[in-house]
Amino acid sequence: MSTSSTFPPPPALSSHHSGLPERLAEIGIETKNRLLSKRTLPESVARQQNVPRLPPDTNRVEFDQAIDELKQILGEEHVAVNDKPLVDGWYMEHPNTHDAFHIALQEDLVSSAVVYPGTVGEVQDIVRWANKHKIPIYPISMGRNIGYGGTAPRVSGSVVIDLGKRMNRILNIDAENASCLLEPGVSYFALYEEVQRRKLPLWIDTPDVGGGSVLGNAIDRGVGYTPYGDHFANHCGLEIVLPNGELLRTGMGALPGKDGGDNPTWQSFQPAYGPYSDGIFSQSNFGIVVRMGMWLMPETGHQSYLITFPRDEDFPDIVEIIRPLAQQRILGNIPQLRHVIQELATTARPKSDFYDGIGPIPRDIIREHASSLPVGDVSWVFYGTQYGDAASIATQLDSIRAAFSKIAGAKMLLPGDLPPSHYLQSRVSVCSGVPVLKELDWLNWVPNAAHLFFSPIVPTRGKDAQVVHEIVVRLHAKYGIDLFPTLCVAGREMHYIVNIVYDRSSLDEKRRAAVLMREMIAETAAEGYGEYRTHILFADMVAGTYNWGNNALMRFNETIKDALDPNGILAPGRNGIWPKRFRGKGWEITGTEVEDALEGKGIGPRPDL
Repeated sequence: MSTSSTFPPPPALSSHHSGLPERLAEIGIETKNRLLSKRTLPESVARQQNVPRLPPDTNRVEFDQAIDELKQILGEEHVAVNDKPLVDGWYMEHPNTHDAFHIALQEDLVSSAVVYPGTVGEVQDIVRWANKHKIPIYPISMGRNIGYGGTAPRVSGSVVIDLGKRMNRILNIDAENASCLLEPGVSYFALYEEVQRRKLPLWIDTPDVGGGSVLGNAIDRGVGYTPYGDHFANHCGLEIVLPNGELLRTGMGALPGKDGGDNPTWQSFQPAYGPYSDGIFSQSNFGIVVRMGMWLMPETGHQSYLITFPRDEDFPDIVEIIRPLAQQRILGNIPQLRHVIQELATTARPKSDFYDGIGPIPRDIIREHASSLPVGDVSWVFYGTQYGDAASIATQLDSIRAAFSKIAGAKMLLPGDLPPSHYLQSRVSVCSGVPVLKELDWLNWVPNAAHLFFSPIVPTRGKDAQVVHEIVVRLHAKYGIDLFPTLCVAGREMHYIVNIVYDRSSLDEKRRAAVLMREMIAETAAEGYGEYRTHILFADMVAGTYNWGNNALMRFNETIKDALDPNGILAPGRNGIWPKRFRGKGWEITGTEVEDALEGKGIGPRPDL
């Protein structure tokens, strides 16, 4: 167990593709020390299940022979059998063997091996090998979609393809076109630092934490906070290894360039000619994206701000004011609306500093401690950023201030009104394309902190937002879990993102979090609201709510899957899409399977135990 508050520093970007840039070295050390000093779990424990966990329908002799063959293809140093103790690590040093934020038991979703291709050709070789041996493979870019499953394969015993370790080149930055071409292992940190090194007048759009893969986040339809915040909408051109090992380029990339090179419009125009196929490779298991074009934002003037609102019941009125501001594009970015409890959490202090009782922190205790924080005793905090020249920004802020003044007690604050440690200062960076680590601070809320995201899409209307909010509030109270809501707001829809924080050493907290997740999925779907993204263990439930027309969408997805991947080797079960080989054979999770797994019953069929 941890007895020291000093740990080895995080890896540096200069020596590791997934490391931290020098500008964040000290912050990284402080962040790591805070998180790991609260750890009560041992770094690793003895594994109880068969080691390594074998792929389905494969015995140990067959597995060993297949792995030996793969080592001959890639080189022995690029194939690692997962037979070592499982270590959760932390955000900057996470495993590629399992889910660092395991909601079931740590061993329930583990790989049999991890492989590290260095070229597109080697990815194709791995796919052909998997088809030959009928071994499922699970590609990851960098594995930092923590809260949604991390690096864990949905089918235990799959071979994880870690694309990031050796395929992490920025292949091109076109300053005139404001675009780039990337491999999967390029992080937001790496792309930002390269743009700065070249002194280009361009911004990247980063999510809350900057260590993830630019390609991976876009393919999973993640979001950021500049006007380019819809990441998949701002990609342009994919190169994909299909489940049979063939290579595909989409969009203008399908047109050969002069003398065998890339054509000059691949990163300029998305659809090209014919059906627009890019979308089927996002949130799917239809191919492995090995290269992606991305649009960058020309740099501009900017001004971040926050607006506070005094009462919890102001919530629907706030949403009603946001909608026309967003639709008329007066709001400059994808803003956030957060509850004041997150003002406590982003101080990086544990919950026990504010409340040592049982159950969720009471509202009056939140109010008491918020009173001593910079924004004071408020209920909702709106974080926004405006763009352009000084005069236009001033006009925009006047319009926004006037609109929100309709809510009694609303107050606008600028970064200069708040201390350097306040969360708004990190939003200044994120909303101007500078990746940071600040968002990790709320992981200090409980020891051994992990989290799940519940992420429904809600129309930007007060009455709709209130329906979902009331469901979420009631169920969090029912299961005794603190509620951390963040709404990423656009003109027609909001991502209502709930961060379920739990102690991963506590089976009881895991169980309550899993039941809470399951009931929120069901209740919001019954009202007509569905999630845009979810943890791999809840993918079947979420996919099952999109059942209009006798499950027409899933039947369409399964048709594509079976046509492209007849052997069912590529990421079976990802986002609820199962190939014929696995379909209806005990792998789907549609009920209490996650809670049952906490009693040692495992996930899916267990022929190897």
